[in-house]
Amino acid sequence: MNTPQEPREDHPSVGGWSPALRVDALGQRLRLLHVHAHPDDESSKGAATTARYEAEGVDVVVVTCTGGELGDVLNPAMDRPEVVANLPEVRRREMDMARDILGIDQIWLGYHDSGLPEGDPLPPLPEGSFATLDPAEAAHPLVKIIRRLRPHVVTTYDERGGYPHPDHIQTHRVTMEAVRQAADPAIAPELGPAWQVPKVYYQMTLTAGRWHGLNEAMKARGLDGAYDERLAHHPVDEAYQRRITTRVPCADYFEVRNRALLAHATQIDPEGAWFACPLAIEKEAWPTEDYELVINHTDATVPEDDLFAGIAMPRPPVR
Repeated sequence: MNTPQEPREDHPSVGGWSPALRVDALGQRLRLLHVHAHPDDESSKGAATTARYEAEGVDVVVVTCTGGELGDVLNPAMDRPEVVANLPEVRRREMDMARDILGIDQIWLGYHDSGLPEGDPLPPLPEGSFATLDPAEAAHPLVKIIRRLRPHVVTTYDERGGYPHPDHIQTHRVTMEAVRQAADPAIAPELGPAWQVPKVYYQMTLTAGRWHGLNEAMKARGLDGAYDERLAHHPVDEAYQRRITTRVPCADYFEVRNRALLAHATQIDPEGAWFACPLAIEKEAWPTEDYELVINHTDATVPEDDLFAGIAMPRPPVR
């Protein structure tokens, strides 16, 4: 992996090898770190943003906190005994394929999936699983990664986890704790020199507002509302929608996102809701992926259309 101290002239992207179109104030390549709970989250949340920035020569790294060992097989075509029996290995292979499609580097944090408990009362989470750990301690491997990579931007989930999966909520807690610890030189100096992340965002890509926008766009074109049932159970929360500060135009990379999604064949049904809205309608009705800026040590102001606002500048001509 390229280190921040040694910027490359070329960079692997979804389109091949591309130069950095923009750099930071030191002339170094821009660096983006996404922190996700499970394999497939990097493709369902912000993948078109990732593909866009990769194509622009940004160094993008995904940290996957767990192996997704306790996930269900959500694609009927993959619900086969040999797949279920080897789900951890299958999901790692899927992650490898998605990683290559997106052009990213990816790091496993190594924690065990907590599963999504069901029942009344809810059963306890598996002992030692990710969501049962003290976030202050569980953050240490991520602190080391942040200090080594020195990302300009980190994205993670909000305090709800995006949706209330224990591992998503824990990912929020661990990421925010790691950002805090990484900036403090008095904490764990053995993990590397302190690094204050300039900007931290919450993922807001899969809000009810987006589903509503796509639903209405389909109906306006004479199609059935594919998300009527979803919206009946999870209506638009206008206060939550107003939290969005940053809308990144990335419709040109929705096809790449979809290919990365389909690489996670155990989790993504090609005939399911992910692809219910025709791509042409989606590109027109909701051409962005959305975020909430929650930590900002730059002079950037909101609303924004770029995660690197306040950081990026044109790359000087190569002599």
